[in-house]
Amino acid sequence: MAGNDATGVRRSVKVDQASRLRALVEGSRPRALTVAVTSGKGGVGKSNIAVNLAICLAAKRVRVVLVDLDMGLANADLLMNLSVNYTLADVLAGTHTLDTVCQVGPGGFRFVPGASGIDELANLSEFDRQGVISQLHELETSADIVILDCGAGISHNVVGFALSADQAMIVTTPEPTALTDAYATIKTMSAQGFAGKVAAFINMAHSRTEARATYERLSGVAENFLNFFVAYAGYMLHDTAVEQAVRQRVPFVIRHPDSNASACIAAVADDLVKQCRGQRLGGGFFRRVVGLFV
Repeated sequence: MAGNDATGVRRSVKVDQASRLRALVEGSRPRALTVAVTSGKGGVGKSNIAVNLAICLAAKRVRVVLVDLDMGLANADLLMNLSVNYTLADVLAGTHTLDTVCQVGPGGFRFVPGASGIDELANLSEFDRQGVISQLHELETSADIVILDCGAGISHNVVGFALSADQAMIVTTPEPTALTDAYATIKTMSAQGFAGKVAAFINMAHSRTEARATYERLSGVAENFLNFFVAYAGYMLHDTAVEQAVRQRVPFVIRHPDSNASACIAAVADDLVKQCRGQRLGGGFFRRVVGLFV
């Protein structure tokens, strides 16, 4: 009986905590649209797309925050040639707040750097991972769109962060190995009961026709075997301008604004702006974290 009483007390405390937390977020203030950019396989251009997408959105006068959540292997700062003093690792350690680690990225968007080469970040506990998500709620009322540059693969870190977003953009290329891993990511999110929008972005396509065929192949498998709908986020053509920009550490939409790749990313940004304008009130990161207490 004593054990049952203790269990009841703990549950009562959790419910009481949840009630107080809900009271903090029940307001009807507009919140940011959160987009997790992830991939099943590394090397498909995920971070490059996230960075350049943030720049395009900022150019459209959208308040954007880019968060590098590729825990342990962060590199978005290198693509922008930014000098980073403090990162999410410092936020987790409790020595800094999100505001103090936040930097201004090219074009004026806010950037929260991740850390690289830290084993503890690559293997966060569920408690620490939810701690990161709960702190990100601060961004929701001061931004229109929050882009989460998640890692690649289906680790607890990657999937956990992606599940916290409103929608997930799965980046893949037409290569069979990349498609297989992209499907694995979609399958994992489906199994976890993700209720948001999942969309496939086809990178390094040689033509619009190839990109569309690749998407239809991936979405068809997901529909047939998982009964899960995958939307089309768009595509980016294979462009040597992208490779040149990466080597020079200058985002390609800045270094080569008239390139095919820049036009493709601009189209994706236009679509996100439309979705952002229709974003519902309430909810968000904090509401999803509150759900963990009950």
